[in-house]
This record gives sequence, C-alpha cells and structure tokens, in this order.
Amino acid sequence: MNFNEIRTQDAAGVFQPNTSYYPKNFNPPSTYWFKVRVIVSDSISKNQGLIEFFDQTINDITAYLPDAGGRYIEVHSGAGENFKNRLYRHKNFEFLIPDLSKGSYVYYVRIKSLNEVNFIMVYRTVERFINYALVEYITYGLFYGMILVFCLYNLLMLLATRLSHYLYYVLYIVSIGVYEMSTDGIAFQFIWPGTPALNEYMYGVSLYCMSIFALIFARTLLRVKRQSPPLYKFINWIIIIRTIYFVVCLFAKREWFIYKFLDFIPLFTAFLTGFVIWWKGFKPARFFVLGNALLFIGAIVKLTTVLGLVKGISAVPGHYGMVLGFAMEMVLLSFSIGDQVRLFRKEKKQAQDDAFYHMQYNLKLQASVNQQLEEQVAVRTMELERQSREIHEQAQEIARMNRLLEKDNAELKTNIEKITDARIKSAELTFEEFCQKYPDQEKCYRFLADLKWSKGFECKKCGYTNYSKGRKPFSRRCNKCAYEESPMHDTIFENNRIPINKAFYIAYLVFTTKGNISSYQIAEKTDMRQGTCWAYATRVKSLLDTDRTASKKNKKASWTDLIMKT
Repeated sequence: MNFNEIRTQDAAGVFQPNTSYYPKNFNPPSTYWFKVRVIVSDSISKNQGLIEFFDQTINDITAYLPDAGGRYIEVHSGAGENFKNRLYRHKNFEFLIPDLSKGSYVYYVRIKSLNEVNFIMVYRTVERFINYALVEYITYGLFYGMILVFCLYNLLMLLATRLSHYLYYVLYIVSIGVYEMSTDGIAFQFIWPGTPALNEYMYGVSLYCMSIFALIFARTLLRVKRQSPPLYKFINWIIIIRTIYFVVCLFAKREWFIYKFLDFIPLFTAFLTGFVIWWKGFKPARFFVLGNALLFIGAIVKLTTVLGLVKGISAVPGHYGMVLGFAMEMVLLSFSIGDQVRLFRKEKKQAQDDAFYHMQYNLKLQASVNQQLEEQVAVRTMELERQSREIHEQAQEIARMNRLLEKDNAELKTNIEKITDARIKSAELTFEEFCQKYPDQEKCYRFLADLKWSKGFECKKCGYTNYSKGRKPFSRRCNKCAYEESPMHDTIFENNRIPINKAFYIAYLVFTTKGNISSYQIAEKTDMRQGTCWAYATRVKSLLDTDRTASKKNKKASWTDLIMKT
C-alpha cells in the first residue's frame, strides 16, 4: 500500500498498539507500517534535530516526516542501498526533522527486511548525535583494535610454536569481529559500502565460521580426542550438521539465516566440552570455561535487553553485553592457550629428564656388559693360547712319529692359512679365529673370485672367455661385450647387506652345526642384531635343506660348497 492508502487505513482505525517491549516484524517476508505519535514540547528549528533507527539490518526503511504546515516529507534509506546514499556516513539510519512548532505530530514509517528486526526510533539533537557517535566509534575502535592485536600476537605465536590451536583461535576471533561488524553496520560502512547484497549473507557466514572454529579450537586446545573420545565424536557430528544447515541456507533457504539461536548449540557444546575436560583434571580448561561463561552471560544480558524480559538494565551493558562478553572471552582464551603452552613445556622437560635418566642407565649397563665381555675375551684368549700350544706340540709329535707326513707338517708350520683351513673344516671356530683366515673384505672377495672362476672365466651374457679387471674389487669384465660380473654374483652373498666376513662366518656356523644353531647364538657370536642373524641364517638353512637328500649320498667336504648354491 502507498502512503495515502495507509492514511486512509489509519483513519479507519486499523493500526494496533504495540504490546511487546520492542515492535518487530514478526513475519520478515511482509512489509510493515508503524505509526508513532510524537509530542514536541518546544519548537524545533530546521536541521537541528533528527530521528535515528538503531537496527542496522533493516533492508528498506521509508519515513514520512510531518512539518509545521501539516505536510509530510518522504525520506528513504536502508541496508539494501549503497552506503554513500545515506544522509550521514554513519552505521545507523538518520533523518533530519523539518521545522516543528510545539504540538503533537504523527510519524509513519515503512519497513521491509529479510531479517527479524527491532523497531527502535530515537529522537536526538544534532549536537547530541555527533557527541555520542564519536564516543561509540572510539569504543568500536578499541574493540576491533583488540581483535587485531590478539590476531597478530597469536599469528606470531603460531609461527614460533607451530601449534595449530593458535590458527583456530585467530580464525575464531576474526569470525567474531566480522559477525559484530556485520550486525552493527561497521562492515557495510568501511569494508563493502558499494555492495549492499553482502549484508544479507555476511552475518550468516560469519556466524557459521564462529561456531565451527569455536568447536575446532575447543577440540584442539583441550585435547578432546585423547581426553574424551565420545565427546570428540559428538563435536564432529555437530560440525557436520551445522555445515549442512549452512549450505542449505546459503544456496536454497537464505531466510533461514535469521535463526541465530541455533548457533547456541555449537557454542554451548564448546562450553560443555571445556567443563567436562576441566572436570577430568586438564587445568588449561579452567580459563576456557570461564571465558565462555562470560560470553554466555553477555549474550543473556543482550537477549533480555532486546526482548525486554528484565526492566531497568542500563543501555550500555544491555546493548553492548555481547561485545563485552566477547572481549573478556578473548582475554581468558589467551590465558588458556598460555596455560597449555606452559603444560607443553612441563611435559617436554619431563620427557627430557626421563630420556637423560635412561641414557645414564644405558651407559652404566653398557659399561657393565663391556666389562663382562672383556673378562670372557681374556678367558677365551687364554684357552686359545693353551689350545695353540697343544696343537703345536701335537704337530711336533706327529712329525717325529710319522716321517711320511713330513711334507705336510712343514707346510703346516710355514703356512698359517692351511692350518686355519684345516681347522675350519674340522671344528667350529669363534669369529675371532675365523677372521684369521678371512680378516677383511679384500680377502673375502679374493676367495670368492678364486672359487667362482676356479675352472676359468666364461661371460654370462656372450660366453666369451677372455676378461680384464673390472671397476669393482676382484670383478671381471668381458673383453667382448664389456659385461662386468662381481665375484658375489650367483652366490649366497649376492645383495649382501652385512659385513662379508660375518656373512662367511654365519654360513660356516650353519653348515658345521647342520642348521642346529639359533639366531640368538649367532647374534652373540657375531655381535649383530638377532633379527638380521635370523634372516641371513634362514637363507643359508634353506639352501642346506633343499639339497639334504643329495648330501646324504655325497657329504659336502666344506662349508664353501654352499657358496655357489643360488
């Protein structure tokens, strides 16, 4: 209906008196007309007074202002228009009052908004408006400056500590800042003044981000996954459900953004999580619980003020209760993060002390083991010296008793290698004794080369028999196709990852004991890990077992007969 039709309806008495604390548009899709009777006790000069509307989320507002002559002046504003079209560059909606003499006047206001709004119409002198607006903007500057400072500080802490809850805390308080700026009009004034369509979305987007990051921050800061797995799953389900609801609002049901009370559920879940974790003994949760409690108190004060449930609440704490609650929550959440950092440091120091204790214990244990090994080595050395003397005496006796073996006895006296070979074939030796025959890698490679090509060299690829020295020790390179073959190729030592002389010794032990030696005994003899000894001994045993039937008919003369089995 137009203004003339409304005047006609007013004459017919269709306007209903307001019965609630604040008049509201209870059905947002509809257009509402409000009639306000104003009694002017003293005359008002032109442009010396104004009326102001507080709710910054009104999309379209048209006021019909009477003048002294009884005519009405139509003025228009709203969050659905570019910010530059406003009378004053201010977050609220203001309209200058024309000349009015003393008397009673009727104002008509037409409102249409996608959100449920409070109809709050205030008269101010221009001087009073300028004074309070400056003070209010300074207050907002302090609040948003506090948010900026907290963001920068926690970003620096994030870079220094790499703790993820600093990032979630920053995202949470940024979401708070964007939500407050969207609802009080600051964002429209300074961030997107030329895009009024964002006013219909940003408060809903920021409110969603605030709820989600509050839950993620609580989940991370309070170590919920470790402290209470059921509560951790419950938080994840709340995040999923809230996200689905947000997507539906964003793409299908934009009007559902008005149900702000639904975000009480995730915020209360975060508060409940903090209380449960605190009850379980996690001390940093106490500041988290206190901060969220103050936020809920601020929200309740704001809600009771808006609904008019409690009379007598001062305008400042009532209107700015939520802002004050957010500010105190930010401070206390910072204390909670600091408390957890101190807890991390304490745990780290305890871990370092435990590690130092175990290191000292291991050093003592190692010293004790080394001493025992030295004693065992000394005893074993004496036994070996005794055995060596006995062998020497036996050799001399055999030389005297059997002249037929003079040549062999002479070779045994002059060639230690042949003596060692005979002992290797006849008895189980220790690793130290075995190393007298194969002391290093070069000796082992030389032995493998001699054994591998004892009947002459033949290239594996082309069958050519002439060769030259290869790049690797004791390898041979075909003079025809340049194929180079290692002495370890096609032997049980191919792809060997342990010292070659120890691999020799393991093969020797398995052969001499007919596979009846454990990996623990091999590990003790070779001073290697039991798992490594087990893997290598298993490989040798498998070769020994695969040819067991043939071995019964023709017993192997030496452990070296296993080498060429691949």
